Amino acid sequence: MSEFWLISAPGDKENLQALERMNTVTSKSNLSYNTKFMIPDFKVGTLDSLVGLSDELGKLDAFAESLIRRMAQSVVEVMEDAKGMAQENLLANGVDLTSFVTHFEWDMAKYPAKQPLVSVVDTVAKQLAQIETDLKSRMASYNTLKTNLENLERKSMGNLFTRTLSDIVSKEDFVLDSEYLITLLVIVPKQSYTQWQKTYESLSDMVVPRSTKLIAEDNEGGLFTVTLFRKVIDDFKTKAKENKFTVREYYYDEKEIKREREEMSRLLSDKKQQYGPLLRWLKVNFSEAFIAWIHIKALRVFVESVLRYGLPVNFQAVLLQPKKSSTKRLREVLNSVFRHLDQVAAASILDASVEIPGLQLNNQDYFPYVYFHIDLNLLD
Repeated sequence: MSEFWLISAPGDKENLQALERMNTVTSKSNLSYNTKFMIPDFKVGTLDSLVGLSDELGKLDAFAESLIRRMAQSVVEVMEDAKGMAQENLLANGVDLTSFVTHFEWDMAKYPAKQPLVSVVDTVAKQLAQIETDLKSRMASYNTLKTNLENLERKSMGNLFTRTLSDIVSKEDFVLDSEYLITLLVIVPKQSYTQWQKTYESLSDMVVPRSTKLIAEDNEGGLFTVTLFRKVIDDFKTKAKENKFTVREYYYDEKEIKREREEMSRLLSDKKQQYGPLLRWLKVNFSEAFIAWIHIKALRVFVESVLRYGLPVNFQAVLLQPKKSSTKRLREVLNSVFRHLDQVAAASILDASVEIPGLQLNNQDYFPYVYFHIDLNLLD
């Protein structure tokens, strides 16, 4: 399973023994794979400031998860035909996400633990905000290019009634620069080819004999040329319609055809040029955002543990990876092992005289231990 439970319990003798019991039971029953989750000692500050940080970190946690999910989806969108390989590109520090989480170490260089907690949180928040700004800008540029290219491609994918004809017709198919003559394009149903050949010359006066030629076909019909005098265009169109032949409004413009082809070539070239740098940026910054997210989880465990268990700081964090179909039983084991913490948590609320976010003793989502969920199914 690509999910983890990050929990903490007080670090006194009784609760360390409880953690050992948890490890023994979950191991014997094959409920989860457990590892210690090391979190540095931070400058705590006041309980009031911690309550504020608790709320801010909750919002930052949700924002970070949303951001990395958007980045993961962007990798899928950019890779297109190779999107099945997207997961292979979602790494953190060059390793798969599960390995990074299970071997997590706090990055002291990027987020110095000696700084006040508020400063650490501010550093993470600014980093993620900048990544999101860059993501929006880069993906907007790429998607605009992609949309323009798709619109051009779509023009050549319709039927003969709607698709562009620039890639079908050629200069030799038309009588050009004539004061009196004009070449029209007529769509003829397949079952009416014979009728067209027999009747097109007589649909109107002044149709040039033997001037028709089939230049393209689709599943429904064919595109024929016919040359006639300009003065009988309206009459010819009327008679053609009566016979279920459709004159396609099209006038050969060499400059416009050249412009369309150059635009297609330019868009294809621009997309190819953007692909590599954009994918590299997504991979690098997905890694940065994911690493920041796991640091936020560590910060949340620290703050909630201090608020719940009190000072001095003394708790042990553990990362659990539940085995498939074992989450219900694992939850029962944890609640049983740590049920004595209810009283500790309740006393903490009374002593601190503050409301601790998420700590609602009568709420079915309340657990006697600090708990956070990490879901690595980012492409669902």
